[in-house]
Amino acid sequence: MAKNLFQKVWNAHAVRVLANGQTQLLIGTHLIHEVTSPQAFGMLRDLGIKVKYPERTFATVDHIVPTDQREQPFSDPLADAMIKELAKNVEEFGITYFDLSTGKQGIVHVVGPEQGITQPGTTIACGDSHTSTHGAFGAIAFGIGTTQVRDVLATQTIALGKLRVRRINVEGSLRPGVYAKDVALHIIALLGAKGGIGYAYEYGGSLFESFSMEERMTVCNMAIEGGARCGYVNPDQKTFDYLKGRPYAPSDDEWSSAVDKWKSIASDPD
Repeated sequence: MAKNLFQKVWNAHAVRVLANGQTQLLIGTHLIHEVTSPQAFGMLRDLGIKVKYPERTFATVDHIVPTDQREQPFSDPLADAMIKELAKNVEEFGITYFDLSTGKQGIVHVVGPEQGITQPGTTIACGDSHTSTHGAFGAIAFGIGTTQVRDVLATQTIALGKLRVRRINVEGSLRPGVYAKDVALHIIALLGAKGGIGYAYEYGGSLFESFSMEERMTVCNMAIEGGARCGYVNPDQKTFDYLKGRPYAPSDDEWSSAVDKWKSIASDPD
């Protein structure tokens, strides 16, 4: 029986079905930032729990970091305090941190792809609603709340209800002056701001195949604005070319087998 990418990735990461019908889902990659993580780390301390797999969590500052100031203390005392708290937490719990001094800091949903952390076939969680951006790479990526950030830190899993999948095909090409964001907004206009509730959106067709990775990221970023829990594009040669040689991408020795695996998780033909 043919399966789509969502079903393949979900089944590969499902730990068990809980009594309430939700699935305990393994999270392959966890991204954190300075706004939704402090309380989660505080709960870990209160419970005396360590981070289960610190090597699977990556941190950066991006929500309230100044754009015109790179050295602390920052003029905004709240921003300064939150960034210092993140630095303390990642050091205590042994988490990789892309801070302002590394040259790798940036918007969390851009850092993941740029570093090659975001890869096809994985599950990704982050305490930010637009985590669906990572679906451009054939990942299943969810935005989560602070208590779920705690759960992922403590167990590397979260409890979720399984989504239905809606395939959205767009064929053709765009006229000059029309961009990926316009496509995303048009889809929302057609299906409604609540049209995606309970769904994962699979974007397909010749238009999305022609899009750059950045354009695909733009569309997947907007899936949440249409009510969908996540959105994704099946991985293809553009995906592989983008990832090759990036710091956290598979090494040259592992590359061929990684690409074969990534190809296998793409949705089966109808």
